[in-house]
Amino acid sequence: MEKIIFYILALIMIVSAIASVSSRKMLRSVIYLLFTLIGVAGIYFLIDYNFLAAVQLTVYAGGIIVLVIFSVLLVHHIEMQLELAPLSKKILTGLACLIGLGIFLFTIYTNDFQVVENSKTTTVEDIGRGLLSYDSGGFILPFEVISILLLAAMIGAIIIGKGDKLTKNDDTL
Repeated sequence: MEKIIFYILALIMIVSAIASVSSRKMLRSVIYLLFTLIGVAGIYFLIDYNFLAAVQLTVYAGGIIVLVIFSVLLVHHIEMQLELAPLSKKILTGLACLIGLGIFLFTIYTNDFQVVENSKTTTVEDIGRGLLSYDSGGFILPFEVISILLLAAMIGAIIIGKGDKLTKNDDTL
């Protein structure tokens, strides 16, 4: 049964990924990308990575797709037709895809992959303890450094966004 579900999810992901890059309407491309990301979350659920599947659904399928849809709607290019690539670029892309597929299939069929049984399940508590641990292998320091970097980036974006208004107000004083 799991094999059938995997093949269904894989087919959904492949078809929607191809439709996403080949659709000429921007909103349709975003919706096809949503189906691809939901398929990835389905694969995560299938292999019992429930936390990663939930993150995939909330961050990517939820947040990023909504952000892209809003940006498309705000720019008023919802019915924008994407330009067609010239024939030479299509041929070059097709050749690159065939070479990549050949390398992929060669790697799959020449290596003897061993099935590894995963008997240890990781809970959300284990992930949280690992991320916020002070011990070796913990990620509290990089987490805090990234939060300071993001705060500096937000302040910089606000200053750049309102830079003209701040200088104009300073001249009037």
